[in-house]
Amino acid sequence: MKVCSFLPAATSMIYQMGLEEFLCGVTFECHSDKPKVVRSYLEGNNHTSLEIDKIVSESKQEGKSLYYIDEELLQEIAPDIIFTQDVCNVCQISTSYVERAIYKLKKQPKIIPLIPRNLDDVFDNAITIAKALGREDSAHHLLGELKKRTDTILNKLRKNNAPLKRVMVMEWLDPIYNCGHWIPYQIAQAGGVDMLSNPAGYSIITPWGKVRQYNPAVLVVAPCGFNVERASREIEKLTQLDGWDDLKAVKNNAVYITDADLYTCPSLHLIDGIELLASLFHPDIFPPEERFRKQCKKLYTLKICPECNTEFNCSSANCWCSKLPNIMSMNPGKGCLCPECLEKAVAKKLKLQA
Repeated sequence: MKVCSFLPAATSMIYQMGLEEFLCGVTFECHSDKPKVVRSYLEGNNHTSLEIDKIVSESKQEGKSLYYIDEELLQEIAPDIIFTQDVCNVCQISTSYVERAIYKLKKQPKIIPLIPRNLDDVFDNAITIAKALGREDSAHHLLGELKKRTDTILNKLRKNNAPLKRVMVMEWLDPIYNCGHWIPYQIAQAGGVDMLSNPAGYSIITPWGKVRQYNPAVLVVAPCGFNVERASREIEKLTQLDGWDDLKAVKNNAVYITDADLYTCPSLHLIDGIELLASLFHPDIFPPEERFRKQCKKLYTLKICPECNTEFNCSSANCWCSKLPNIMSMNPGKGCLCPECLEKAVAKKLKLQA
């Protein structure tokens, strides 16, 4: 049996269940060495978040797809099954587009659409995939192991009488989008509550004023399709907003940039996302794990100025000190200066150089 996966989540689950022997074609975004059948017009672009949002909005209004199929490659593979999705035409190629594309194929494959709305739907999708490949037992075995991990989190939260943390997970940062579909369920299982979210529904543009009024104690920035490095390049879109420094999350030093694949991609790696969120919401109960080091970055690090002993935040992305003249050499032995002391030191050096 030959299978094509036209969404990264299905590809990921196929590998997690050890069924990659059936996989013959994937999308350009899939972490796989299989032939890339689905491509995107945005592939390899360097657009900003705002530009991407504009392109996506215009394509939706015009009824155009941002994705296309390498029809010659698909004809060559001649798959028996194609897994598609019917949740978001922005994130992945749609089932309707695939149905039009396979019309020319000599052998008509079976199309199996996956429609995850919440966390249970994601688990059901794994069973659907494995069942279609005649290996349903693989799904049940893996899901059983994953349930043990989520049960461990819930049991620790109950044992410690942990209060629900008031949080927000952002699916996009320019413009700001709340989180939807399965992510609010991840948040709940990690011991948090996001009152701006839309459980089992689409994420929507959320005004900054609404975010300020909600005032989350923990803020997780996970723009759809972005990794930590990519999201960090645009974090100033948030930090320069009026009232940013007044947010509880900023004052609590609880702003995090994370790999969106742990949340926006409905694969079984959502369990990893739950475990990471638990450590961000309740670090006293769930210490940070080394395996998440590259998938999560704390925006601010609390430091003490060696000159005046004042506590201050040092940003791991586009720090405030980058706006000052780059004339001061770092002194690893002493550490970073606070904003006031660094400005004085820079002014003194500029005066000496004049």
